[in-house]
Amino acid sequence: MLLSEQSYKKIDREIAKFPADQRQSAVMAALAIAQSELGWLPPEVMQELADYIGMPAIAVQEVATFYAMYNTRPVGKNKVTVCTNLPCALSGGVQAAEYLKRKLGIDFKETTADGLFTLQEGECMGACGDAPVLIVNNKRMCSHMSNEKLDALVAELSEVTRK
Repeated sequence: MLLSEQSYKKIDREIAKFPADQRQSAVMAALAIAQSELGWLPPEVMQELADYIGMPAIAVQEVATFYAMYNTRPVGKNKVTVCTNLPCALSGGVQAAEYLKRKLGIDFKETTADGLFTLQEGECMGACGDAPVLIVNNKRMCSHMSNEKLDALVAELSEVTRK
C-alpha cells in the first residue's frame, strides 16, 4: 500500500457517505486525502485509489487532471495559485503574479530551487470583489494582495515551512 493506514481510514469514512454501488463518488475526497499525505498524486497512487474505490484508473486520472487543486506532479511545500481571470486581471492579478514571479525567481508551473514554492496560474476563485486573490495550498485564500502583502506572505510561508 502506498498510503498510510490512517489515510485509508479517512477514505473509508468518505466512501461510507455514499450508497455501496456509488463508492466512486468519493474519488475527489480520496484524491485530496492522498495528496495531503504525499504532496502530489503519482500515477501509481491514482491506480491504487482506482482499485480501492472500484473504478477505472483513467477515470481517476481524468478527475485529477481536470481540477487545478490536484497536483499530478511534484510541487513545492507551498503551492501559490494566483487568479488571473479577467476580473482579477483588471484589478491587479496579473501584476501580483508578475511580482511573485520576480520575487521567487520562477514562472508559472515552476518550483523554487529550495522546494518551498510552486507558482500556478488559477481561474476564478469566486472572490472577484477581493481581487487580486490567491490561494495557498488549496486551503487559504488571500485577498487584496498588494506587493507588501505578498512580501509578508512569502516571508511567513518561508519561515513556517523551514521550521
